[in-house]
Amino acid sequence: MDMSLSSSAFADHAPIPYVYTCEGRDVSPPLQWSAPPAGTRSLALVVDDPDAPDPAAPKMTWVHWVLYNLPASAGHLPEAAGDAELPAGTLAGLNDWRRSGYGGPCPPVGEHRYFFKLYALDTRFPDLHRPTKAALERAMQGHVLGQAQLVGTYRRQR
Repeated sequence: MDMSLSSSAFADHAPIPYVYTCEGRDVSPPLQWSAPPAGTRSLALVVDDPDAPDPAAPKMTWVHWVLYNLPASAGHLPEAAGDAELPAGTLAGLNDWRRSGYGGPCPPVGEHRYFFKLYALDTRFPDLHRPTKAALERAMQGHVLGQAQLVGTYRRQR
């Protein structure tokens, strides 16, 4: 069975509900996963938007959330997973607002895609001191056993 990632709040390639965006409560959606490969010692989660700032002319990938050292046995993250709700041992990196934690979709124009990427790793990392996505990706090189992805979309309501 292949590793999978899903949410009870939205289907793959479907709109992300308002509550999980900057226009709503700006809290993380619930996430569930299954079947990390044998030998998985930890998981990492990166949420990013490759359509920034405008899907018609993207110039960068905007990072919304970076987590690492999620226990391989965790299986899920609850809605509104702030520091207190994260599984024991989980550490957060920096998003592109230069803060740790989840920052919801907030596209300036058009409909953007948001990639929730879960990585199964053969190691646990020491404290990387709030790494950026790029720093975490460098640390993960040679350690990725598997990956699952969930994509949501969002267009501002106002």
